[in-house]
Order: sequence, then structure tokens, then C-alpha cells
Amino acid sequence: MADSVTPQRIQLDAIDRRLLNLLQEDNWLTNQALAEKAHISPPTCLRRVKRLVDAGVIERQIAIVSPQAVGPGVTAIVEITLEHQAAERQAEFEQRVAAEPAVQQCYRVSPGPDFVLVVYVADMPAYHALVHRLFTAEANVRNIRTFFSIHRSKFEPKVPV
Repeated sequence: MADSVTPQRIQLDAIDRRLLNLLQEDNWLTNQALAEKAHISPPTCLRRVKRLVDAGVIERQIAIVSPQAVGPGVTAIVEITLEHQAAERQAEFEQRVAAEPAVQQCYRVSPGPDFVLVVYVADMPAYHALVHRLFTAEANVRNIRTFFSIHRSKFEPKVPV
């Protein structure tokens, strides 16, 4: 949520949930088509979607690009253990990885490593450059463990609502 609104806790009714499910399936729907599928009027639909965006419930509207369509690449799941786990050191690490375009996802986890990242790079030399740039140059990283994807059998970014 780099430049999005901090989500507010708002009450979601059945129509909000229907809209969210429809938008997660197909964000390219026009307001008219979305309203028809949600069984509400277009002005109501527009107002409700705007409310969901303004409240931060809808963080961003993006296109999901097929990795195979843009050429070969490497997906890696990376476990990171920090040397020092103080809150400010964890925040520094999160800022460092958030600024890196190759990092698609970053999770603070427990128990086990401190962070799990999902990264996507063009090839192994790009992965090694990423490791050097983000982890070996950073003195606070104690351990790195990487798993390389050999096949993606499912990718579903939808949130159950």
C-alpha cells in the first residue's frame, strides 16, 4: 500500500461484498455492467465503489500480467532472518525491500524467519544482484534461505469477502 489510503474499518453489507467479489473477478467491468451484475442502479454502484476506494478497502486497481507473456523469469520465495529484530531494524528492512521493484510481496512472519518475500527477476544473475543489493550489503541480515519456483500451479490474489 505504498501510496494508498490506510484502510478504515467500515461495515460491509451484502452489496459491498458482492461488488468486491465482482471487481476481484473482473476489474474491467464498466460501471453500468458492474451495477447490472450487482443488481443495483449505476449511480448507487458508482457511489459505493468510490466509498470502498476512499476507505482503503480497495487499495489499487491493477492488471495482472502473465509472467510467461513477457518472457522467461525466475520466481523465488525468500526467507530472511535478521541479526537484530528490534522494531526499528525491522522497519528499516521493510523500507529497503518495499523500494525494490523485484520484490512482489513481503510478509513479516512468526515463528521461523523474520520475513518471507516473493521476488520475480529476469534470471539467476539478476537474482544474485538482488541478493547482493538487498541482503549481503545489509549487515543486519543473518540468514537467507531461497526456494525457486519450478512451476506455478495456482496464483489467486483474491481476498475472500
